[in-house]
Amino acid sequence: MKYKLEWNYKVKGLDKILFTSDMIDGESAVRAAEELEKTGKAADLYFYDELGTSWSLKEMKKLLMEIEEEPHDLVVYFDGGFQKESNRAGLGAVIFFRQGKKKFRIRANQVVNEMDTNNEAEYAAFYFAVTLLEEMGVQHLPCEFQGDSQVVLKQLEGEWPCYEDVLNRWLDRIEAKLKQMGIEPKYKAISRNENKEADKLASQALEGKEIYSRTQLL
Repeated sequence: MKYKLEWNYKVKGLDKILFTSDMIDGESAVRAAEELEKTGKAADLYFYDELGTSWSLKEMKKLLMEIEEEPHDLVVYFDGGFQKESNRAGLGAVIFFRQGKKKFRIRANQVVNEMDTNNEAEYAAFYFAVTLLEEMGVQHLPCEFQGDSQVVLKQLEGEWPCYEDVLNRWLDRIEAKLKQMGIEPKYKAISRNENKEADKLASQALEGKEIYSRTQLL
């Protein structure tokens, strides 16, 4: 999660001047705020996160202590593979996140039946990734979703229309789940090569290889 600082700078003989920082990580924001307070010239200092929520310095310190124990800085890769002859889909998801001072990666896959198209498999993979976040207890946080399906990402963003009833139902399920969890999604289209880990997991699911792993990264 990134935060920005806003404060009024007190200048003798003039009205207060409002300053706003760039979006920075929580620890840096708190350190900057503490330094500003030492000058005695900063007033009405508040922190704002990417969702627009505000905190005082005291509240921000408490928040960071709580966040240390929860998953945050989430980046999710997803991919769906479709077998036309069997109408089966392999779903792959890779989730990178921080918890405390450590970074982790979750790799998981799943196979599902009765899929109609590759686009439906991609939607199912996205939904599968969201259910993994739910199992992790992720709530009220921004999350970046990356995949090589521009159709899914552009339709989720609302930039491209969706005319297929089946896909619209997936859209509704995904949007309802994200809203329920309070997740603020960001979408990023990437190349197939950049998404090869999720793609491999989807292929392994179709081969009957079920995978779930949580790894601490260096």
